[in-house]
Amino acid sequence: MDLKKSENNHSSVLIFCVNGDKFELSKVDPSTTLLEFLRTQTRFKSVKLGCGEGGCGACVVLISKYDPLLDIVEDFTASSCLTLLCSIHGCSITTSEGIGNSKHGFHPIHERFAGFHASQCGFCTPGMCVSLFGTLVNAEKNNFPEPPSGFSKITVSESEKAIAGNLCRCTGYRPIADACKSFAADVDMEDLGLNSFWKKGDSKDLKLSTLPRYNHHHKNIKFPMFLKDIKHDLFLDSEKHSWHKPTSLNELQSLLDLNHDNANGSRMKLVVSNTGMGYYKDREGYDKYIDLKGISEFSKIRKDQSGIEIGAAVSISKAIEILKEQSNSNFMSDFVMILEKISDHMNKVASGFIRNTASVGGNLVMAQKNRFPSDIATVLLAVDSMVHIMTGAKFEWLALEDFLDRPPLGLESVLLSIKIPNMKLKKSESSETKSRFVFETYRASSRPLGNALSYLNAAFLVQVSPCKDTDGTIMIETCRLSFGGFGDKHAVRAKHVEEFLAGKLLNVGILYNAVNLFTSTGTIIPQDETSKKAYLSSLAVGFLFQFFNSLIDSPARITNGYLNGYTHPPSVEASNIKENQKQVHHSKFPTLLSSGKQILQAGSEYCPIGKPVVKSGAALQASGEAVFVDDIPSPTNCLHGTYIYSEKPLARIKSIKLGSELQLDGVRDILSCKDIPNGGKNLGANSIFGSEPLFAEEIARCVGERLAFVVADTQKLADIAANSAVVDYSIENLELPILRVEDAVERSSFFEVPPFLRPGNQIGDVSKGMAEADHKVLSAEIKLGSQYYFYMETQTALAVPDEDNCITVYSSSQSPELVHSTIARCLGIPENNVRVITRRVGGGFGGKGLKSIAAAASCALAAHKLQRPVRMYLNRKTDMIMAGGRHPMKITYNVGFKNNGKITALELKILVNSGIYPDVSVIMPRNIVGALKKYDWGALSFDIKLCRTNHPSRSAMRAPGDVQGSFIAEGIIENVADTLSMEVDSVRSINLHTYTSLKAFYEDCYGEPLEYTMPLIWNKLAVSANYEHRVDKVKEFNRINTWKKRGISRVPALYELNLRPTPGKVGILSDGSVVVEVGGIELGQGLWTKVKQMAAFVLGSIQCDGNGSLLDKVRVVQSDSLSLIQGGLTAGSTTSESSCEAVRLSCNVLVERLMPIKKKLQEENGSIKWETLILQAYMQAVNLSASSFFVPSYNSMKYINYGAAVSEVEIDLLTGETRFLQTDIIYDCGQSLNPAVDLGQIEGSFIQGLGFFMLEEYETNLDGLVLADGTWNYKIPTIDTIPQQFNVEILNSEHHQHRVLSSKASGEPPLLLAASVHCATRSAIKEARKQLLSWSNLDDGSDSTFQLGVPATMPVVKELSGLDIVQRYLKWKMDNK
Repeated sequence: MDLKKSENNHSSVLIFCVNGDKFELSKVDPSTTLLEFLRTQTRFKSVKLGCGEGGCGACVVLISKYDPLLDIVEDFTASSCLTLLCSIHGCSITTSEGIGNSKHGFHPIHERFAGFHASQCGFCTPGMCVSLFGTLVNAEKNNFPEPPSGFSKITVSESEKAIAGNLCRCTGYRPIADACKSFAADVDMEDLGLNSFWKKGDSKDLKLSTLPRYNHHHKNIKFPMFLKDIKHDLFLDSEKHSWHKPTSLNELQSLLDLNHDNANGSRMKLVVSNTGMGYYKDREGYDKYIDLKGISEFSKIRKDQSGIEIGAAVSISKAIEILKEQSNSNFMSDFVMILEKISDHMNKVASGFIRNTASVGGNLVMAQKNRFPSDIATVLLAVDSMVHIMTGAKFEWLALEDFLDRPPLGLESVLLSIKIPNMKLKKSESSETKSRFVFETYRASSRPLGNALSYLNAAFLVQVSPCKDTDGTIMIETCRLSFGGFGDKHAVRAKHVEEFLAGKLLNVGILYNAVNLFTSTGTIIPQDETSKKAYLSSLAVGFLFQFFNSLIDSPARITNGYLNGYTHPPSVEASNIKENQKQVHHSKFPTLLSSGKQILQAGSEYCPIGKPVVKSGAALQASGEAVFVDDIPSPTNCLHGTYIYSEKPLARIKSIKLGSELQLDGVRDILSCKDIPNGGKNLGANSIFGSEPLFAEEIARCVGERLAFVVADTQKLADIAANSAVVDYSIENLELPILRVEDAVERSSFFEVPPFLRPGNQIGDVSKGMAEADHKVLSAEIKLGSQYYFYMETQTALAVPDEDNCITVYSSSQSPELVHSTIARCLGIPENNVRVITRRVGGGFGGKGLKSIAAAASCALAAHKLQRPVRMYLNRKTDMIMAGGRHPMKITYNVGFKNNGKITALELKILVNSGIYPDVSVIMPRNIVGALKKYDWGALSFDIKLCRTNHPSRSAMRAPGDVQGSFIAEGIIENVADTLSMEVDSVRSINLHTYTSLKAFYEDCYGEPLEYTMPLIWNKLAVSANYEHRVDKVKEFNRINTWKKRGISRVPALYELNLRPTPGKVGILSDGSVVVEVGGIELGQGLWTKVKQMAAFVLGSIQCDGNGSLLDKVRVVQSDSLSLIQGGLTAGSTTSESSCEAVRLSCNVLVERLMPIKKKLQEENGSIKWETLILQAYMQAVNLSASSFFVPSYNSMKYINYGAAVSEVEIDLLTGETRFLQTDIIYDCGQSLNPAVDLGQIEGSFIQGLGFFMLEEYETNLDGLVLADGTWNYKIPTIDTIPQQFNVEILNSEHHQHRVLSSKASGEPPLLLAASVHCATRSAIKEARKQLLSWSNLDDGSDSTFQLGVPATMPVVKELSGLDIVQRYLKWKMDNK
């Protein structure tokens, strides 16, 4: 065909709408993503860049697209970071601002997110809101019954799953889930947690009346009518790139032929939705993009008696819908069941906003070409699927198995469609009874709802028939057993096992032989990485066992004709299987989370302090109007930068060159240490703890060290240039790098801890304590790994040069003061030439402390040199490689103890991996010991060494040192209990402090006797969490369940806190509004909210008439390092209360100035309004601005926080999966300044700790280069990996005159309580190991002590529970017939 003529008929202008605004573009770089366009070319900033991989949900938008054939508008959520701009031709895009905003009114979603306290830093919130909005919009299209007034058609289960792919690092998800559930038609209002709309005990009608009204008939978005007339074909051409959207296979063939014949070999990319780029990043550009969605053959759905054919471009979500619909079709029941199972499995692939656009064909092509660990390939392989391939003019059908085995698909070949054949039952030779199909799919993944690749997936299709001559025994006629998800090879069938099982009567012996055959041949599981191989092999055996053993245990599933296909892991009680099948069958939408309880007391003494006031700016955060650093519009001529970093741990840098193959004409400069101006210093961080260079000067001393700063016209170009960099390294005449703490000890490579930060002397006489002990454990070891911050907003800064050698820097930092002084020293200019502004930070957790300084300094250096604005938004991979994270450590200890579990002495040697530069490592020893001292050890000695290694500098991460110290204490207690064969809880209880021992261990902060609330909390929690009863229930559960084991654990936490000097400034403007500035930075922890409450309380003490609370008149403004100096570091959990105290002091001055005027006016007029008072003060030239600098006294500088948690878990012995069933926390907040804010901090901190202990693997290679460098391989908690029931009680303890209005901090201490989950998991594993030993007739006590690693991921739990558990069980069954 004439391609030129065809392209002339295509639209040459890209047309679409964003929130009703029309855009027409004729020149577009086809590699531009929708996110890139929205953030750089529009006023809409609610879409955030969190990962660039489709793995976090921060960039989710709603895409509305008209289907002229069906005359309907389809609405679906999508990741804008992966969606190519050219692919939205004719579409309407809605962002969170488009749903509602401050100008036109917030949407009920925004208002409910705010009212349920579901937004902390706010960076992820707009994406969450759009995800929920998309679910609501599509629910209204269903033929479900009309919901009650004020609700939508979604169910509670659907509301939770709406945000299953969205990540949040702050809240812990529980309040987000409540905000979502409040829209569900089937919600029980009693199940919804703390909110600002109603009080506990209010009637349902009252609750409904106060909830922001949702009208499910009201269309918040209208599809622009003119878009219905847009031609959907598109051809855009420029000098370098072209975008083609052919409308026929002939046109596509011509394009492919043209590319094949092109001698220049232009780079071509076939596009459906581009979601594959999330996994396989485009390291180079393409000349030609071909969008396949315009060709009808790729989107067809064809059903007939031979099966179902699905076009390759059909989205996974659409495929799920199609397969589910077949229950109403004429297909036989077994085939319908198979299709439903495939559909259910697909629902666990990726996340909703990825499934909505990702195509089934694209998934299979990635599996075939790149060995992508596809679930879909595995499942379709089991059902003997076919694929339709077009190569030139040739069309052919292939078995999926053959397709996967072929060499990687070339660009001349295209996958057209996939066919799932209707299963034909072969006539049974051994039985007259009709045979049936049994089908099941499996996946072992760190996240139950998807958004995580599986460790292993499998699908089994078996044709079986009952054997009438035996007692319910089943004959296996044929079977197909497929396994996949390996990552280095495609899905395969276990043909040797299939052949062995075919024609066999199924029994325990046959299953045992099949399992042994599977493991002995070793052809299925990849051979590399032995530990991973062992786990995968064990998983595969577990899947086989679950499937076949359910047929052995429950043959009635076949004989009575009832076939649900749900295989439940076999239980000692056979009835459990049937019950569970029925339950799952009838409850298709089980909820993730049950109701949680939040018990708190709102204070009334210092109103509005003590009230659960909504977080300041929460609705703005939800709508996406809250401005973060990267949301600030780029000034004219703005440049963008990023880093070239070292990939070697210790090497001389000989040269750095950019890749010559790239056309990098937009790269403006590459800065290094040579560009530091005269008089300046090469400083990337500088504090009282030490300094580090901005750039390596000759030798790179760790992986991830900054070598150079690439500056280019766009962030994308800067990133491409940095990725292309070729660094010439030399290790000649250099020592070997220090990569282990043991090597640091050998070479005496340590950081010195200054005397004022040392953790004090040993307590008691350790030698005497050891002598008094009845038992000793000697030279025991504990190892702890690192953790990445995973703030949703990566490191970012914007530097703008100003007149007279000045510079203004916008920085996302917890320490603007340190950013300020470092930039001044780096540039060699006076500090009064530098201004650093920080409004809000999109998550910090310590990672935006000293680690944020280099980003700001790099931008400032480039801006200073080039005299142009320079900004940077670090990509997630680079951020993860350079971040350093939490301090890993190795602990060796000796402990002595009595027969009753009372510990008499503890000796510790701790080696802390601090990395290459000091950062804040010198605070670690004191923090470790402070948390470790939570038990009365009798006598305690410690030797803590800060090892200087060639790793990136470790930095403060939420509860730095404290969480490790607290966990070390629990590890020791567990070991003592195991040695004595005692209940761990008894050993904990007997070693809790008395007030007398507390004074000995915490000499400078033990407080008054009434302040020691741990005994009260410990006993109160036992009652409120029903601990003793649940311990008995767990024992009973473990007795009757073979393949699931539960554990429960109660853990205390003590946390030493220190207040630091903090400034504050308050001004009252002429209209009576109040402006407040504080040293503390709003990170999401509610600091601004508490500060507003404090200002309203103190100024309200003037008691003017008719104004109620002054809360709405108070605004807290951004931090400005020249406006308010000595801001310090926002860290250590106490900055909110110290900022509040600084504001209180400032307000007291203003009250003192205003009171005389008030009295005089009152005498004259009888009553006085606030506005009148302020106006009069202005008339009298009273100074209505006051500043203060709060310096805590010795009595108020330190205190201890107390808390305890009970957690219950359930582990799956076949996969190693841990389900977090319930957590109960009681936490002492003193007199809470804001219970809602503190509750959010407690929950969020605990969940971040759960990530550290159970989920987050921050893996590196042998050189220390981070391997977990994105959302694909670093898994923070999600809504489906938090406790199903999460109960928190905030204890309002006694008043204390030395604390800020008797309050206590809440940001970090609760993180320590997450160790309760780890300890409960260990308890469950202990039960599994006992059972394993009983099958081998071994002594129960021979294997009681073991180390459960951190994090206790699925492979770790599975290995300790028994990798060969299935084989040992089957052998035991056969031996005990």
